[in-house]
Amino acid sequence: MSASVFPQLEPLLSGVQKPIQYVGGELNSTVKEWDCAPEGATVHWALMYPDAYEVGLPNQGVAILYEVLNERDWIVAERTYSVWPDLEKIMRSEGIPQFTVDAHRPIRDFDIMGLSFSTELGYTNMLNALDLGGIPIHAVDRTDADPIILAGGHAAFNPEPIADFIDAAVLGDGEEVVLKISEIIKEWKDAGSPGGRDELLARFAATGGIYVPKFYDVSYDDAGAIAAVAPNRPGVPEKVVKHTLMDLDQWPYPAKPLVPLAETVHERFSVEIFRGCTRGCRFCQAGMITRPVRERSITTIAAMVENGVRKSGFDEVGLLSLSSADHTEIGDIAKGLADRYEDSNVSLSLPSTRVDAFNISLANEFSRNGRRSGLTFAPEGGSERMRKVINKMVTEEDLIRTVAAAYSHGWRQVKLYFMCGLPEETDEDVMQIAELAKKVIQKGREVTGHNDIRCTVSIGGFVPKPHTPFQWAPQLDVETTDERLRKLRDEVRADRRYGRAIGFRYHDGKPGQVEGLLSRGDRRVGAIIEQVWRDGGRFDGWSEHFSYDRWVASAATALEGTGVDLDWYTTRTREYDEILPWDHLDSGLDKDWMWADWEDALAAANGEDIEVEDCRWTPCYDCGVCPEMGTEIQIGPTGQTLLPLAVVGGGQPGQPGTVTQVVH
Repeated sequence: MSASVFPQLEPLLSGVQKPIQYVGGELNSTVKEWDCAPEGATVHWALMYPDAYEVGLPNQGVAILYEVLNERDWIVAERTYSVWPDLEKIMRSEGIPQFTVDAHRPIRDFDIMGLSFSTELGYTNMLNALDLGGIPIHAVDRTDADPIILAGGHAAFNPEPIADFIDAAVLGDGEEVVLKISEIIKEWKDAGSPGGRDELLARFAATGGIYVPKFYDVSYDDAGAIAAVAPNRPGVPEKVVKHTLMDLDQWPYPAKPLVPLAETVHERFSVEIFRGCTRGCRFCQAGMITRPVRERSITTIAAMVENGVRKSGFDEVGLLSLSSADHTEIGDIAKGLADRYEDSNVSLSLPSTRVDAFNISLANEFSRNGRRSGLTFAPEGGSERMRKVINKMVTEEDLIRTVAAAYSHGWRQVKLYFMCGLPEETDEDVMQIAELAKKVIQKGREVTGHNDIRCTVSIGGFVPKPHTPFQWAPQLDVETTDERLRKLRDEVRADRRYGRAIGFRYHDGKPGQVEGLLSRGDRRVGAIIEQVWRDGGRFDGWSEHFSYDRWVASAATALEGTGVDLDWYTTRTREYDEILPWDHLDSGLDKDWMWADWEDALAAANGEDIEVEDCRWTPCYDCGVCPEMGTEIQIGPTGQTLLPLAVVGGGQPGQPGTVTQVVH
């Protein structure tokens, strides 16, 4: 039996900011008896999003796994998040371990702790949670009494920088594999835990889809590059493959959305309308590693929306994917849902939209309830040359035509997202961002006859990611990144005709440089992460907590004598025959295809007109995913229509066909 730490914790919460985030009890949360299995052993999961509650609770990945696991009567799944420094100080002084928010049980009591990493900047928070939980931070020091530490999420496609700290990692979709892992743990526990921790990990590795770093040895050559990555025991595969969930209609989660007690970064109910993307943007890791495209049907989407709104009371529904307007039935989805929720307090939203997928009729459906927020488009590259390099085939004419339509139909503000530091980029490419923003304002004024037109330019630093054609690319150094952004800012501000109408948001190049180190690092980078954490590093994704100087100093110390340094991991170009730290982790993408696409990018930078189209509508481009993974693209149109329209806003609560709203 695992005892709650809440009696010890509760009297101390008055001394911290936002104590509500630690008390649990959210609508639709689950608390089970510790030994709930009808027969045999119960399997206990602690699920962590390694960031603060306000960021972690809305995370769909953790929320879905929390539901999927708790639906089984022999599994207990609880959530834990990173605690802020004020509570950490109290917990350390009072001896309170890292706990779950559901039943406030110590995380060290669980069989397995699953961490979802959507960004590498959460690694120091992981170490802090382990240490607070009384779990050795190094996997080699753990005993049979300690939980298995499992990494997942996008960053797990290269878990080598945290290989010393985790016991296992999974690549890809989690819904099915967490149940498989649970079954393995239950069988092992029911048999009396034979062979201890090592035997359990061996059973994981034998599946071919769970990576156990300790079962692989990494060697380095005299120049500091990786010489080989090889299994060190029988029964361990040469390569570990990703998991791909097919038929999303069979997995309509979240079905019981968590409703936060404290303010969070997203206050909405989100439905993933399809998974994967085949647009082929070369910089986009998410698009590459989630292939193939798998759409949810229009009827499943409608049922999920109605169920989620009824069970949560959220008054905003987000239809999410990597490019939501690309769903083959998005027009029918938008109209059907807008019809259903017209004159109610439920609004619909899309995330950032591709310029070439946007249309006014779609936008009007999503704003029918009178909530007309700004529109966000992501040209990514400022110049047409750069857009060809990254295979973002959107012309300046496309963008101007689209924003003209938006402004003429009542919108007054658009947001444009770009990246700085893309491969083969020059100062002039970045300065074109300012020219494009000015043309957007000019066109808006022209078509509306008004001067109250706004355009916000948001710029992120490009970070090369594993399993993309840009995995070989050099990252732009911090100094050049900051200088280009300064020039761009000055250019925007200097123009009196447009400067005040253009908002300018950007981060300096320092966080991106650290992200680059962590995204393409190998096992030696683990020593840097540990040193940063020991020196006080926490919440590195938050600008007020991030310290570039701490990372630089830790890198210099940790890498001394290795023959490599921070620049070796970030600003140099890789060659085809270099063994990359993640080459033994199979995302399904053919390495030769990615290399050819990288060469096409370089050719595009030199003026060649090369375009890789979306393979949903063209012959196969041989990226390798479908034959390698035994999968296929799943798209409509299905010919289905929405369920009969519900009566929204009328009737009595609880009557059939009625959506009852709970307004916070």
